[in-house]
Amino acid sequence: MATQLRPERLDYLCELHHSLAQQTIPWEAVLAVDGADPGCVPSALADDPRVRVLALPRAVGAAAARNLALNQVRTKFVAYADDDDLLPADSLAVRHRHLITTGLGWVAGWSADLLPDGTTRTWVCPTPPGRHEPGDVWTYWASPTAEIPLGQTMLLAHTELVRAAGGHGGLPQAEDFLMVNGVTTLAAGELLPHVVYFYRKHPHQMTRGPQFDTFEGPAREFAFRHGQRLRAALAERRRVTSAAARA
Repeated sequence: MATQLRPERLDYLCELHHSLAQQTIPWEAVLAVDGADPGCVPSALADDPRVRVLALPRAVGAAAARNLALNQVRTKFVAYADDDDLLPADSLAVRHRHLITTGLGWVAGWSADLLPDGTTRTWVCPTPPGRHEPGDVWTYWASPTAEIPLGQTMLLAHTELVRAAGGHGGLPQAEDFLMVNGVTTLAAGELLPHVVYFYRKHPHQMTRGPQFDTFEGPAREFAFRHGQRLRAALAERRRVTSAAARA
């Protein structure tokens, strides 16, 4: 979890921690404090031995904060959450159980918007439920401006797989698309038709900031081409391997 401990989001961070506390399997969390005073971490998190605080001495942005936090992950599997969102009580368990029983590299579930009135609205992403072979998830991204095939917070994946994929890419935004591209191209996985993440809609979302649109188009184009070229490289490797086997 990356956070700048903005005052208007601290209550949301506490609610996220509470939703973690409701999970039905053991977990530990790394909270990357992105340039803020770690003394401002709410006591509920600071006093929880399952939460380790990584205090970054200056703000580096969400992508770099998540990557530096990934260095501190000690568990076999890893998932990401934003500091203003929530997890259903079975979020980790349902994905973890499926990873263990299938041996896949990643398992995702659906995300649902959490609206200001407390109601939720499930986002049915372009990627259909079921198993997906390496490189196939990107095919459900029609163009840079189209809906993304999967969201990064929907994924629970092998920690070493996320590291091999390069974590979150060096973009000012849409860096999570690069992580999804890498993870889903390196390994097969499955999307479950089950909500595992609540994406909170509120006035202080980063996507509602005055400068959000400045880089959204170029960042999406970079991420789209990244997935395209990864899939093409995988296809070429398969072609060469197949040709060598027939020789």
